[in-house]
Amino acid sequence: MKSQTEEKLFQQIEEIRGADADAMRDAAAYVQSLAAPPGSLGKLTDAAVQLAGITGKVKNTLGRRRIIVMCADNGVVEEGVSATPQIVTLSQALNMTRHLTGMSSLAAHFGIDVEIVDIGIATSYREQDCGILQRRIRRGTGNLAKEPAMTREEAVRAILVGIERTRQAAADGIDVIGVGEMGIGNTTTSSAVLAALTGLSVEDVTGRGGGLTDAAFEKKKSVISRALELHGLAGTASGSASEDAGAQIDPIEVLSRVGGLDLAGMCGVYLGAAICRIPAVIDGFISIVAALCAQRLCGSCRDFMFPSHVSEEIGYLRAAQELHLDPWLHLNMRLGEGSGCPLAFQILEASCALMNEMATFEQAQIDDDYLTELRAMQKQ
Repeated sequence: MKSQTEEKLFQQIEEIRGADADAMRDAAAYVQSLAAPPGSLGKLTDAAVQLAGITGKVKNTLGRRRIIVMCADNGVVEEGVSATPQIVTLSQALNMTRHLTGMSSLAAHFGIDVEIVDIGIATSYREQDCGILQRRIRRGTGNLAKEPAMTREEAVRAILVGIERTRQAAADGIDVIGVGEMGIGNTTTSSAVLAALTGLSVEDVTGRGGGLTDAAFEKKKSVISRALELHGLAGTASGSASEDAGAQIDPIEVLSRVGGLDLAGMCGVYLGAAICRIPAVIDGFISIVAALCAQRLCGSCRDFMFPSHVSEEIGYLRAAQELHLDPWLHLNMRLGEGSGCPLAFQILEASCALMNEMATFEQAQIDDDYLTELRAMQKQ
Protein backbone atom coordinates (compact mmCIF):
# COMPACT_ATOMS: atom_id res chain seq x y z
CA MET A 1 0.00 0.00 0.00
CA LYS A 2 1.41 3.38 -1.01
CA SER A 3 1.92 6.09 1.59
CA GLN A 4 0.21 9.45 1.15
CA THR A 5 3.55 10.88 0.00
CA GLU A 6 3.94 8.20 -2.65
CA GLU A 7 0.34 8.68 -3.77
CA LYS A 8 1.14 12.37 -4.24
CA LEU A 9 4.15 11.45 -6.37
CA PHE A 10 2.23 9.10 -8.66
CA GLN A 11 -0.65 11.56 -9.03
CA GLN A 12 1.87 14.01 -10.46
CA ILE A 13 3.46 11.39 -12.70
CA GLU A 14 0.00 10.73 -14.16
CA GLU A 15 0.02 14.33 -15.46
CA ILE A 16 2.81 13.47 -17.91
CA ARG A 17 1.93 13.28 -21.58
CA GLY A 18 4.41 12.33 -24.26
CA ALA A 19 5.70 14.40 -27.14
CA ASP A 20 3.21 16.20 -29.40
CA ALA A 21 3.34 14.02 -32.51
CA ASP A 22 1.54 16.56 -34.70
CA ALA A 23 3.99 19.33 -33.80
CA MET A 24 6.93 17.02 -34.46
CA ARG A 25 5.51 16.08 -37.85
CA ASP A 26 5.06 19.77 -38.73
CA ALA A 27 8.59 20.57 -37.55
CA ALA A 28 10.06 17.69 -39.55
CA ALA A 29 8.24 18.95 -42.65
CA TYR A 30 9.59 22.44 -42.05
CA VAL A 31 13.12 21.06 -41.72
CA GLN A 32 12.69 19.44 -45.14
CA SER A 33 11.83 22.86 -46.54
CA LEU A 34 15.05 24.49 -45.29
CA ALA A 35 17.55 25.35 -48.01
CA ALA A 36 20.00 22.52 -47.33
CA PRO A 37 20.54 18.95 -48.56
CA PRO A 38 18.30 16.43 -46.76
CA GLY A 39 19.77 15.40 -43.39
CA SER A 40 22.75 17.74 -43.73
CA LEU A 41 22.05 19.52 -40.43
CA GLY A 42 21.95 16.24 -38.52
CA LYS A 43 21.37 16.39 -34.79
CA LEU A 44 20.69 20.13 -34.84
CA THR A 45 17.43 19.66 -36.68
CA ASP A 46 16.70 16.44 -34.78
CA ALA A 47 16.82 18.54 -31.61
CA ALA A 48 14.55 21.15 -33.18
CA VAL A 49 11.96 18.50 -34.00
CA GLN A 50 12.16 17.11 -30.46
CA LEU A 51 11.74 20.62 -29.04
CA ALA A 52 8.60 21.01 -31.13
CA GLY A 53 7.24 17.83 -29.56
CA ILE A 54 7.79 19.35 -26.13
CA THR A 55 6.40 22.84 -26.71
CA GLY A 56 3.86 22.14 -29.44
CA LYS A 57 5.48 24.87 -31.58
CA VAL A 58 7.55 24.44 -34.73
CA LYS A 59 9.70 27.47 -33.94
CA ASN A 60 11.09 27.96 -30.43
CA THR A 61 13.39 30.21 -28.44
CA LEU A 62 15.29 29.39 -25.27
CA GLY A 63 15.49 32.64 -23.35
CA ARG A 64 16.00 31.78 -19.69
CA ARG A 65 18.08 28.75 -18.78
CA ARG A 66 18.74 27.18 -15.38
CA ILE A 67 20.92 24.39 -14.03
CA ILE A 68 19.45 22.70 -10.97
CA VAL A 69 22.16 21.08 -8.83
CA MET A 70 21.21 18.51 -6.18
CA CYS A 71 23.80 18.28 -3.40
CA ALA A 72 24.00 15.38 -0.94
CA ASP A 73 26.44 13.16 0.90
CA ASN A 74 26.66 9.38 0.77
CA GLY A 75 27.34 7.19 3.79
CA VAL A 76 29.18 4.64 1.63
CA VAL A 77 32.27 6.90 1.63
CA GLU A 78 33.21 5.33 4.97
CA GLU A 79 34.08 2.22 2.95
CA GLY A 80 36.97 4.07 1.28
CA VAL A 81 35.36 4.25 -2.18
CA SER A 82 36.43 7.85 -2.81
CA ALA A 83 39.79 9.58 -2.65
CA THR A 84 38.07 12.89 -1.92
CA PRO A 85 37.03 13.81 1.66
CA GLN A 86 33.32 14.24 2.36
CA ILE A 87 33.71 17.91 3.34
CA VAL A 88 34.26 18.69 -0.36
CA THR A 89 30.53 18.24 -1.01
CA LEU A 90 29.81 21.31 1.09
CA SER A 91 32.88 23.21 -0.09
CA GLN A 92 31.96 22.83 -3.75
CA ALA A 93 28.27 23.53 -3.14
CA LEU A 94 29.30 26.86 -1.60
CA ASN A 95 31.75 27.51 -4.43
CA MET A 96 28.98 26.95 -6.95
CA THR A 97 27.02 29.82 -5.42
CA ARG A 98 30.11 32.00 -6.00
CA HIS A 99 30.54 30.85 -9.63
CA LEU A 100 33.94 29.32 -8.82
CA THR A 101 33.47 25.72 -9.97
CA GLY A 102 33.75 24.37 -13.51
CA MET A 103 29.99 24.28 -14.09
CA SER A 104 29.15 27.54 -12.34
CA SER A 105 31.92 29.53 -14.05
CA LEU A 106 30.63 28.35 -17.44
CA ALA A 107 27.08 29.18 -16.40
CA ALA A 108 28.10 32.69 -15.34
CA HIS A 109 29.89 33.22 -18.64
CA PHE A 110 26.83 32.25 -20.65
CA GLY A 111 24.31 34.05 -18.41
CA ILE A 112 22.69 30.88 -17.08
CA ASP A 113 20.85 30.69 -13.74
CA VAL A 114 22.23 28.20 -11.23
CA GLU A 115 20.18 26.81 -8.34
CA ILE A 116 22.09 24.91 -5.65
CA VAL A 117 19.86 22.64 -3.56
CA ASP A 118 20.93 21.02 -0.28
CA ILE A 119 18.93 17.82 -0.35
CA GLY A 120 21.24 15.90 1.98
CA ILE A 121 24.58 17.55 2.81
CA ALA A 122 26.03 15.91 5.92
CA THR A 123 28.38 18.67 7.13
CA SER A 124 26.89 21.48 9.22
CA TYR A 125 27.24 25.03 7.98
CA ARG A 126 25.76 28.46 8.51
CA GLU A 127 22.68 28.34 6.31
CA GLN A 128 21.74 32.00 6.42
CA ASP A 129 22.62 34.03 3.35
CA CYS A 130 24.91 31.38 1.81
CA GLY A 131 22.93 31.04 -1.40
CA ILE A 132 22.12 27.33 -0.98
CA LEU A 133 18.43 26.42 -1.10
CA GLN A 134 17.42 24.29 1.89
CA ARG A 135 15.49 21.14 1.04
CA ARG A 136 17.45 18.66 3.19
CA ILE A 137 15.77 15.30 3.68
CA ARG A 138 18.49 14.03 6.05
CA ARG A 139 22.19 14.61 6.65
CA GLY A 140 23.58 12.15 4.14
CA THR A 141 22.49 8.60 3.45
CA GLY A 142 23.30 5.42 5.32
CA ASN A 143 26.18 3.21 4.27
CA LEU A 144 24.58 1.12 1.51
CA ALA A 145 27.15 -1.65 2.08
CA LYS A 146 25.67 -2.22 5.56
CA GLU A 147 22.11 -0.87 5.46
CA PRO A 148 19.62 0.77 3.11
CA ALA A 149 20.80 4.18 1.96
CA MET A 150 17.49 5.67 3.08
CA THR A 151 13.88 4.74 3.71
CA ARG A 152 11.44 4.48 0.82
CA GLU A 153 9.58 7.49 2.23
CA GLU A 154 12.78 9.55 2.16
CA ALA A 155 13.46 8.54 -1.44
CA VAL A 156 9.96 9.60 -2.47
CA ARG A 157 10.30 12.90 -0.62
CA ALA A 158 13.58 13.56 -2.42
CA ILE A 159 11.95 12.87 -5.80
CA LEU A 160 9.18 15.30 -4.88
CA VAL A 161 11.79 17.97 -4.10
CA GLY A 162 13.07 17.62 -7.67
CA ILE A 163 9.57 17.97 -9.10
CA GLU A 164 8.95 21.01 -6.92
CA ARG A 165 12.13 22.71 -8.15
CA THR A 166 11.19 22.14 -11.80
CA ARG A 167 7.70 23.46 -11.21
CA GLN A 168 9.29 26.56 -9.70
CA ALA A 169 11.57 26.88 -12.71
CA ALA A 170 8.52 26.79 -14.97
CA ALA A 171 6.81 29.43 -12.83
CA ASP A 172 9.96 31.56 -13.12
CA GLY A 173 9.75 31.46 -16.91
CA ILE A 174 12.68 29.09 -17.44
CA ASP A 175 12.71 27.63 -20.96
CA VAL A 176 15.26 24.82 -20.48
CA ILE A 177 16.88 23.16 -17.47
CA GLY A 178 20.11 21.29 -16.91
CA VAL A 179 20.44 18.60 -14.25
CA GLY A 180 23.58 18.57 -12.11
CA GLU A 181 24.84 17.26 -8.78
CA MET A 182 27.47 17.49 -6.08
CA GLY A 183 28.10 14.61 -3.71
CA ILE A 184 31.27 12.77 -2.81
CA GLY A 185 30.76 9.05 -3.36
CA ASN A 186 27.98 9.42 -5.91
CA THR A 187 29.70 7.52 -8.70
CA THR A 188 29.50 4.53 -6.33
CA THR A 189 25.77 4.98 -5.74
CA SER A 190 25.16 5.60 -9.45
CA SER A 191 27.01 2.44 -10.46
CA ALA A 192 25.02 0.43 -7.93
CA VAL A 193 21.71 1.86 -9.17
CA LEU A 194 22.63 1.28 -12.82
CA ALA A 195 23.64 -2.32 -12.15
CA ALA A 196 20.40 -2.95 -10.26
CA LEU A 197 18.18 -1.39 -12.94
CA THR A 198 19.83 -3.14 -15.88
CA GLY A 199 21.34 -6.36 -14.56
CA LEU A 200 24.72 -5.34 -15.98
CA SER A 201 27.77 -6.52 -14.09
CA VAL A 202 29.51 -4.25 -11.59
CA GLU A 203 32.59 -4.37 -13.85
CA ASP A 204 30.54 -3.00 -16.76
CA VAL A 205 29.18 0.03 -14.92
CA THR A 206 31.87 1.08 -12.44
CA GLY A 207 34.63 3.60 -13.13
CA ARG A 208 37.23 5.37 -11.03
CA GLY A 209 35.13 8.45 -10.33
CA GLY A 210 37.33 11.35 -9.23
CA GLY A 211 40.40 9.11 -9.34
CA LEU A 212 41.40 5.99 -7.39
CA THR A 213 44.44 3.79 -7.02
CA ASP A 214 44.14 0.28 -8.44
CA ALA A 215 43.60 -1.13 -4.95
CA ALA A 216 40.93 1.43 -4.10
CA PHE A 217 39.21 0.83 -7.43
CA GLU A 218 38.99 -2.91 -6.75
CA LYS A 219 37.61 -2.11 -3.30
CA LYS A 220 34.97 0.17 -4.81
CA LYS A 221 33.73 -2.60 -7.10
CA SER A 222 33.75 -5.07 -4.20
CA VAL A 223 31.69 -2.69 -2.04
CA ILE A 224 29.10 -2.26 -4.81
CA SER A 225 28.88 -6.01 -5.36
CA ARG A 226 28.44 -6.61 -1.65
CA ALA A 227 25.73 -3.96 -1.43
CA LEU A 228 23.78 -5.41 -4.35
CA GLU A 229 23.90 -8.85 -2.75
CA LEU A 230 22.88 -7.45 0.64
CA HIS A 231 19.80 -5.74 -0.80
CA GLY A 232 18.77 -8.53 -3.18
CA LEU A 233 19.57 -6.46 -6.26
CA ALA A 234 22.36 -8.52 -7.81
CA GLY A 235 21.87 -10.17 -11.22
CA THR A 236 18.45 -8.61 -11.75
CA ALA A 237 18.49 -9.39 -15.47
CA SER A 238 20.67 -12.49 -15.65
CA GLY A 239 23.82 -10.39 -15.96
CA SER A 240 22.87 -8.51 -19.12
CA ALA A 241 20.88 -5.40 -19.90
CA SER A 242 17.21 -6.05 -20.50
CA GLU A 243 14.47 -3.45 -20.83
CA ASP A 244 11.77 -5.97 -20.02
CA ALA A 245 13.54 -7.15 -16.88
CA GLY A 246 14.52 -3.62 -15.93
CA ALA A 247 10.97 -2.35 -16.30
CA GLN A 248 9.86 -4.80 -13.60
CA ILE A 249 12.36 -3.44 -11.08
CA ASP A 250 11.02 -0.71 -8.80
CA PRO A 251 13.34 2.30 -9.25
CA ILE A 252 12.17 3.84 -5.98
CA GLU A 253 13.17 0.71 -4.10
CA VAL A 254 16.54 0.69 -5.87
CA LEU A 255 17.14 4.35 -4.99
CA SER A 256 16.19 3.80 -1.37
CA ARG A 257 18.50 0.81 -0.94
CA VAL A 258 21.63 1.69 -2.93
CA GLY A 259 21.04 5.21 -4.30
CA GLY A 260 21.57 8.72 -3.06
CA LEU A 261 19.43 11.69 -2.16
CA ASP A 262 21.01 13.64 -5.02
CA LEU A 263 20.07 10.89 -7.49
CA ALA A 264 16.49 10.81 -6.20
CA GLY A 265 16.20 14.59 -6.38
CA MET A 266 17.57 14.64 -9.93
CA CYS A 267 15.13 11.91 -10.91
CA GLY A 268 12.41 14.25 -9.71
CA VAL A 269 13.78 17.12 -11.78
CA TYR A 270 13.41 15.01 -14.93
CA LEU A 271 9.89 13.99 -13.96
CA GLY A 272 9.09 17.63 -13.29
CA ALA A 273 10.42 18.60 -16.71
CA ALA A 274 8.01 16.15 -18.32
CA ILE A 275 5.13 17.38 -16.16
CA CYS A 276 5.86 21.03 -17.02
CA ARG A 277 6.86 20.28 -20.63
CA ILE A 278 10.33 21.81 -20.35
CA PRO A 279 13.39 20.35 -22.10
CA ALA A 280 15.88 18.84 -19.66
CA VAL A 281 19.59 18.44 -20.47
CA ILE A 282 21.49 15.48 -19.06
CA ASP A 283 25.04 16.07 -17.84
CA GLY A 284 27.33 13.11 -17.13
CA PHE A 285 27.21 9.73 -15.42
CA ILE A 286 25.27 10.57 -12.26
CA SER A 287 22.86 12.73 -14.23
CA ILE A 288 22.12 10.04 -16.82
CA VAL A 289 21.54 7.36 -14.16
CA ALA A 290 18.99 9.68 -12.54
CA ALA A 291 17.43 10.14 -15.98
CA LEU A 292 17.15 6.37 -16.34
CA CYS A 293 15.39 6.19 -12.96
CA ALA A 294 12.87 8.78 -14.18
CA GLN A 295 12.35 6.93 -17.46
CA ARG A 296 11.71 3.72 -15.54
CA LEU A 297 9.05 5.51 -13.50
CA CYS A 298 7.47 7.02 -16.63
CA GLY A 299 8.58 6.05 -20.12
CA SER A 300 7.36 9.30 -21.65
CA CYS A 301 10.01 11.22 -19.67
CA ARG A 302 12.45 10.21 -22.37
CA ASP A 303 10.72 12.60 -24.80
CA PHE A 304 11.90 15.58 -22.74
CA MET A 305 15.57 14.60 -22.33
CA PHE A 306 18.53 15.87 -24.31
CA PRO A 307 22.09 14.52 -23.96
CA SER A 308 25.14 16.74 -23.60
CA HIS A 309 28.53 15.04 -23.55
CA VAL A 310 29.99 11.55 -23.29
CA SER A 311 31.25 11.07 -19.75
CA GLU A 312 34.55 9.23 -19.33
CA GLU A 313 32.85 7.05 -16.69
CA ILE A 314 32.45 3.53 -18.08
CA GLY A 315 28.78 3.24 -17.15
CA TYR A 316 27.70 6.36 -19.00
CA LEU A 317 27.34 4.81 -22.44
CA ARG A 318 25.54 1.82 -20.92
CA ALA A 319 22.92 4.13 -19.45
CA ALA A 320 22.75 6.12 -22.70
CA GLN A 321 22.06 2.88 -24.60
CA GLU A 322 19.24 2.06 -22.19
CA LEU A 323 17.72 5.48 -22.90
CA HIS A 324 18.41 5.29 -26.65
CA LEU A 325 20.29 8.58 -26.46
CA ASP A 326 23.27 9.54 -28.59
CA PRO A 327 25.44 12.15 -26.78
CA TRP A 328 26.36 15.26 -28.74
CA LEU A 329 29.81 16.18 -27.45
CA HIS A 330 33.03 14.16 -27.15
CA LEU A 331 35.29 16.27 -24.93
CA ASN A 332 36.79 13.66 -22.55
CA MET A 333 34.97 15.34 -19.66
CA ARG A 334 34.23 13.68 -16.32
CA LEU A 335 33.72 16.57 -13.91
CA GLY A 336 30.01 16.27 -13.25
CA GLU A 337 28.26 19.15 -11.44
CA GLY A 338 26.18 19.83 -14.57
CA SER A 339 29.25 21.05 -16.46
CA GLY A 340 28.06 19.67 -19.81
CA CYS A 341 24.76 21.55 -19.63
CA PRO A 342 25.97 25.09 -20.46
CA LEU A 343 27.63 23.70 -23.59
CA ALA A 344 24.57 21.71 -24.64
CA PHE A 345 22.36 24.76 -24.15
CA GLN A 346 24.35 26.47 -26.91
CA ILE A 347 23.63 23.57 -29.25
CA LEU A 348 19.92 23.74 -28.47
CA GLU A 349 19.97 27.48 -29.11
CA ALA A 350 21.67 26.82 -32.45
CA SER A 351 18.92 24.38 -33.39
CA CYS A 352 16.33 27.06 -32.63
CA ALA A 353 18.27 29.64 -34.66
CA LEU A 354 18.14 27.40 -37.73
CA MET A 355 14.38 27.03 -37.47
CA ASN A 356 13.85 30.75 -36.83
CA GLU A 357 16.37 32.35 -39.16
CA MET A 358 17.42 29.98 -41.94
CA ALA A 359 15.81 30.45 -45.35
CA THR A 360 13.55 27.86 -46.90
CA PHE A 361 14.03 26.80 -50.51
CA GLU A 362 11.13 29.06 -51.46
CA GLN A 363 12.58 32.07 -49.61
CA ALA A 364 15.99 31.43 -51.15
CA GLN A 365 14.34 31.16 -54.57
CA ILE A 366 15.77 27.69 -55.19
CA ASP A 367 13.78 25.05 -57.03
CA ASP A 368 14.10 21.93 -54.86
CA ASP A 369 12.58 19.46 -57.32
CA TYR A 370 16.02 17.90 -57.74
CA LEU A 371 15.74 16.58 -54.16
CA THR A 372 12.52 14.61 -54.71
CA GLU A 373 14.30 11.33 -55.34
CA LEU A 374 16.72 11.82 -52.41
CA ARG A 375 13.87 12.53 -50.03
CA ALA A 376 12.01 9.45 -51.21
CA MET A 377 15.11 7.36 -50.55
CA GLN A 378 15.38 8.78 -47.03
CA LYS A 379 11.85 7.67 -46.23
CA GLN A 380 12.51 4.06 -47.25
